[in-house]
Amino acid sequence: MKSGKHMYRNLALISQLGIQVMVPIFLCLFVGIFLDEHLSTGFFTIVLLTLGVLAGGRNAYILAMSSIREEGKHKERKSDEEYK
Repeated sequence: MKSGKHMYRNLALISQLGIQVMVPIFLCLFVGIFLDEHLSTGFFTIVLLTLGVLAGGRNAYILAMSSIREEGKHKERKSDEEYK
């Protein structure tokens, strides 16, 4: 049962990671394309796409680090319970 719970937790983490990376990228891309069409430039798409990639990478880093910290706390609790 515990391995199934661990599997679902990993699946949820992977799903969250994908969503948190892709949403800023696509959002910035669409806004950049919209601005470029209305202002007749090619500047905004590149700038906003770069911003979206950076934001997505930051989101992925924050999610991964919080997951690592949570797993470490979980292991500490488990080891403390084994010594009792």
